[in-house]
Amino acid sequence: MIRSTLLAVAGVLAAAMLHAEPNAWRNAWPDTNFEKTAIDDWDEIRSGGPGKDGIPALSAPDFIPAAQEDRIDGREPVLTLEIEGATPRAYPIRYLTWHEIVNDTVAGVPVAVTFCPLCNSALVFDRRVDRGTLSFGVSGKLRNSDMVMYDRQTESWWQQATARAIVGDMTGTELEQIPAVMESWQQFRARHPEGLVMAEPEYRRRYGHNPYRGYDSASRPFLYSGEQPPHGVPALARVVRVGDRAWPLTRVREAGGVTEAGVTIRWEKGQASALDTGRIAEGREVGTVRVRDAQGRKVAHDVMFAFAFHAFWPEGTWMLGD
Repeated sequence: MIRSTLLAVAGVLAAAMLHAEPNAWRNAWPDTNFEKTAIDDWDEIRSGGPGKDGIPALSAPDFIPAAQEDRIDGREPVLTLEIEGATPRAYPIRYLTWHEIVNDTVAGVPVAVTFCPLCNSALVFDRRVDRGTLSFGVSGKLRNSDMVMYDRQTESWWQQATARAIVGDMTGTELEQIPAVMESWQQFRARHPEGLVMAEPEYRRRYGHNPYRGYDSASRPFLYSGEQPPHGVPALARVVRVGDRAWPLTRVREAGGVTEAGVTIRWEKGQASALDTGRIAEGREVGTVRVRDAQGRKVAHDVMFAFAFHAFWPEGTWMLGD
């Protein structure tokens, strides 16, 4: 059950329950082309509570050497980005929980580092498209409980889980996903003692605390009215998504890893859930997932909730094993 602390991020619940109505949004979104969209039913889009930029995305953040960081507990999750030619970087989920998007540039590559707490979806995208380089903000809208981003250049709306534009002039455009991994802070430091970590943003937030306390033990996702996952998989169970395939994390964890469909998925303990207890560092064990292809190369993936996979990939393949 989502506790009252969720309101610190989600805003007034009554407002959040309002269904989408494009005409009512035109004043706030005068540059968004609502005539061009991939949405068949506007009721799929809901207000999450905060308005446009009510959750402030970050741009060009500061970094400090990993050895100098002493505020982050070893079990806390960080989203790690390793790009050739650059020092590995860690983006702590304690910050992404409150900001959801970081616009950064790494080794000359403009990236969007994103985290949607309601779907547990942590993805990194290349911000370059045919029209140039985009910068992203948080729209305040949800679709299937997943964050709807917007680009500041055309004010088109983008689905975070799929990396596709769903409203506006950019509709149909898809961002390239860059391989990244959600791992614990202690795992990052052990692998990259000379790495960099994003410095604490200059906002007044309860960094290190989880405003979605108890969320990943809830029976239903927040502001989600779609179908439940098939095969008896709980809505808020974690799955490893690679393309349009999903492996239940329980299967990967129990087996210690699986190799099939051209990828090898490994699991190791040591990472706390960011969506369990009030203090992230005390969250229950969820472990770290790493995915590589047959040549040993890192593979872009996501460790998301089962309901979100089913919502966005309804014809996707569930890798349940024998």
